[in-house]
Amino acid sequence: MADRYIAFLRGINVGGHRVKMEQLRTVFTELGLTNVRSYINSGNLFFDTNERDRQGLTERIERHLHGTLGYEVPVFLRTVAELKAILAQNPFKEIKQTEEQRYCVIFTAVPLNKGLLLPIHSTTNDMDLIAVNKYEAFVVWHLVNGRPPSGTFPANTLPARSTSRFFHTLEKILRAAQE
Repeated sequence: MADRYIAFLRGINVGGHRVKMEQLRTVFTELGLTNVRSYINSGNLFFDTNERDRQGLTERIERHLHGTLGYEVPVFLRTVAELKAILAQNPFKEIKQTEEQRYCVIFTAVPLNKGLLLPIHSTTNDMDLIAVNKYEAFVVWHLVNGRPPSGTFPANTLPARSTSRFFHTLEKILRAAQE
């Protein structure tokens, strides 16, 4: 039985890298992946595959994207079950949400340091890293005058090769992936 994966692509439709979702679906289909669908225009795709080598699959997708688009696109794969577990972890549920906050999950391909002394605040105190699991970090954004954070976390806190999604968007992605 095939596994359903969710691919989170970094840098799609930001910074001048405009790509139609139809083109991304075609790239994934060319790799032999099936039931390829996209969700919103920010690089979220679902697909089915029998392939079990996640690292090899990730590298194949990244190579094909680079060859097609002409620039590097980091890819972070999670199964539907994994995304469900990430959302169930929800370290944000104990935080009183305000209009000036956004909850964000950062996806990585390398294991995170689970020994970090949390929370860790960004250099400008506009982000708080509140929890980590093996491959995801949970961050609270503090908007300043409605603008997203501009600070960074101390060196070696999170890998540079990562991508993020808002928690509420991940809930919608999960629902769509399960359809």
